[in-house]
Amino acid sequence: MLSNYLKISLRNLLKHKGFTLINIVGLGIGMAVFLLIALYVKFERSYEDFIPDAQNIYRVNIERYLNNELQIASAENVPGVGPALIEEIPEVTSYARLYNLGYKNNVIITNKAASPAPIAFKHRRFMYADSSFLSLMNYAMIAGDPVTALAQPFKAVISEEYAKLYFNDSDPMGKTLVMQDDDHNNQIVEITGIFKTLPANTHLKFDILFSYKTLYSQYEQALARYHQSWSRNDMYTFIKVKEGTDPQALLAKFPAIVDKYNPELKNQNRRDVLTLQPIRDIHLTSDLAEEPELNGDARVVSFLGMIGLFVLIIAWINYVNLSTARAMERAREVGVRKVTGALRGQLVGQFLIESLCVNLIALLLASGFSLLALPLFNKITGLVFDSNYFIQPWFLQMLPVLWLIGTLTSGIYPAWILSSFQPVVVLRGAFKNTSRGALLRKGLVVFQFMASVLLLAGTMIIYRQVNFMLSKDIGMNIDQVLVVERPGISAENDSLSNSAVDVFRAELRKEPSILAMSTSLTVPGKQREYKGGLKRLGAPDTELVSMRVNSMDYDFIDVFKMQMVAGRKFGKEFPSDADTSVIVTESGARLLGFEKPEDAINQTVTIPQFEFTPIIVGVVNDYHQVSLKEQLDPTIFYCSVYEGEFYSMRINTGDLQRTINHVEKSWTTAFPGNPFQYFFLDDYFSQQYANEQRFGRLAAAFAILAIIVGCLGLFGLSGYMIIQRTKEIGIRKVLGASVTGVIGLLSRDILKLVLFAIVIATPIAWWAMTQWLQDFPYRTNIGWQVFALAGLIAIVVAFLTVSFQ
Repeated sequence: MLSNYLKISLRNLLKHKGFTLINIVGLGIGMAVFLLIALYVKFERSYEDFIPDAQNIYRVNIERYLNNELQIASAENVPGVGPALIEEIPEVTSYARLYNLGYKNNVIITNKAASPAPIAFKHRRFMYADSSFLSLMNYAMIAGDPVTALAQPFKAVISEEYAKLYFNDSDPMGKTLVMQDDDHNNQIVEITGIFKTLPANTHLKFDILFSYKTLYSQYEQALARYHQSWSRNDMYTFIKVKEGTDPQALLAKFPAIVDKYNPELKNQNRRDVLTLQPIRDIHLTSDLAEEPELNGDARVVSFLGMIGLFVLIIAWINYVNLSTARAMERAREVGVRKVTGALRGQLVGQFLIESLCVNLIALLLASGFSLLALPLFNKITGLVFDSNYFIQPWFLQMLPVLWLIGTLTSGIYPAWILSSFQPVVVLRGAFKNTSRGALLRKGLVVFQFMASVLLLAGTMIIYRQVNFMLSKDIGMNIDQVLVVERPGISAENDSLSNSAVDVFRAELRKEPSILAMSTSLTVPGKQREYKGGLKRLGAPDTELVSMRVNSMDYDFIDVFKMQMVAGRKFGKEFPSDADTSVIVTESGARLLGFEKPEDAINQTVTIPQFEFTPIIVGVVNDYHQVSLKEQLDPTIFYCSVYEGEFYSMRINTGDLQRTINHVEKSWTTAFPGNPFQYFFLDDYFSQQYANEQRFGRLAAAFAILAIIVGCLGLFGLSGYMIIQRTKEIGIRKVLGASVTGVIGLLSRDILKLVLFAIVIATPIAWWAMTQWLQDFPYRTNIGWQVFALAGLIAIVVAFLTVSFQ
């Protein structure tokens, strides 16, 4: 019987090639969208899944309060937290610390024994790690013991990629590397392990790890600083707890530990709060300071999952609509079968087999579409999926489930309706499509276009918000600013280092296209939380306020085209500025209690933690150090001509390559042995919006596909409706109806449904996007124009689809 069902189904599908093609292509596109989004969602939710017992591993974060105001919420913690927790809390079975020096400093690691010349690379992904780290995270090792590889000072493990780059085909084990950085560190380490390339789904990405104990030899007090200190938060701290440990009960023990190990906080009007974060949650839910990389966004992942489901449902709706619309054509077939003894269950089975065949062919087509679209999908998402993802167990298991759900979802209603026809009514020709069936089809068309308008409006608002943030004045002009970081290899003598900076400046001045150059502690977009507590001289500690700390030299204002609101800039004619003066932003002056910027000039403030009591000599306009996803922070600048970590150049981009070549030549002259790397500040700053930009691109692509799928169904449905009204159209034309009039007549009913869909979709889209925008302190307005344009696009597309018939 099954083979008979299959023969009849295939024969019927081939008989109506147009409808079959529309169904299969529509379902294929819908399933392909769903499969690609499933890949993305699964990947984003799989971070740290490779770690055994990941459910028992947490990162310990810190919140620092000054006078009960949150100063910083950081992913990095103080070094003493790990040893204290293992000592005080029995539930904590192990801990591991990471010092992300590659992000903080400019690090150059060299194989000086390489032939014919030393091989050196600048390393961003470089960290110091406790000996327990490799085994805690279960990283796969090619060589070396993960338990002992980092147990001793001056030991290192290296990725297989960099093992090849540094040593070619020779065995790196036992060989040495030299690390130098811009803090004048110079360490020689022995390679004791090689680890496999890290999986892409981890928030911790590194190329080289040095043993944590290597830090203890940096200077005389280094052991206390890096092992026991509770002052500076600059370590990632991970702990593993016993199975079944209640994290809330664990958190309740933290305040007493902080009070025990750091009691002087209360005397400084400060408070540290330790928090726990499951390691699996970090990538999608964490947005703390000092994260090792830009994390994902759980809301984006959820929205994309909904989009994938919407597009798939639209495709299934097409099948239901077209199948039920053809009810009259199939009615006689059902009547004959019932007269010859067919039971209703058998008819339901027959029609479900047809649905099964269509969904199977569509699924195969969707797999092909997905593979073909993978390069473009990778470009949009910034990820690197390949065909191997399509043979992972979870993906292969999903395919038959999708096939089964698609068969039942798209086939059960048409099968039930078609099998319910009464043979007597059908065979005597009295059957016609019911108003109930027509109402259902109209409802499904409304849902399709409602979903399409939602996606269109949502995509437009996303783009408006991203463009708003990218185009908003951040208080600095960062266009045409080229930046290099200070050299990792420099003379240990400060005088020689300063002379090298002077040489660099002098060489740059030889190129007219380099208009100005400045050094600073940080630049806009750098995700470092340099903050200090300050107050007016003589004020009680209860008036300490928190500000970002940055440095500037004499040319900083000119390079970034900032405006002096009051007072003066730092200048060579004021040699004492480096020791006695600061400049604050407008909001910083207000925070210190000055009503007008002018009131702050020549006033003395104190920064107790730095033992610094300077005079305010200028007030500059406010600016955004980080993205507009964060509130603007008040900032204080101190004067430093040589100690800046970034060298920023305002350039004329008329002959860009010539300018860059001159900067590189100047760099090589002033800082020999240092690899030359640069970036443009506007691009660097924009990277903070990568999640929103990716979301916008994906939403736009899938909104277009959703409309295409919906139009395929509408095309088929309108075509069938026109066939049913062929006689009516002929009579109207004989009576003088114009082509335009006929088109209007046929389009009118569909356009009414589209208008109804727009009316329903608009408040839903407005509410959803308002909720999304609430997380942005600076946001665009949702104007009526967005919904008008989305609706107009839907109307035009629907009209063109129908009128083409």
